[in-house]
Amino acid sequence: MLILTRDTRNNTIRIGDDIEIKVYQVTGDQVRIAIEAPKDVKVLRGELQRRRSR
Repeated sequence: MLILTRDTRNNTIRIGDDIEIKVYQVTGDQVRIAIEAPKDVKVLRGELQRRRSR
């Protein structure tokens, strides 16, 4: 697992050539994350993935 610390000026992370993750907004204990990826890449929240695995 890779853990990164980002500030508000440098808030973009790239995975390969096609996926970009951006810290969109931080409010209190909530973080809004924007993900740009090709349509064939599934992006699921962890709790939804666990629910589907049951």
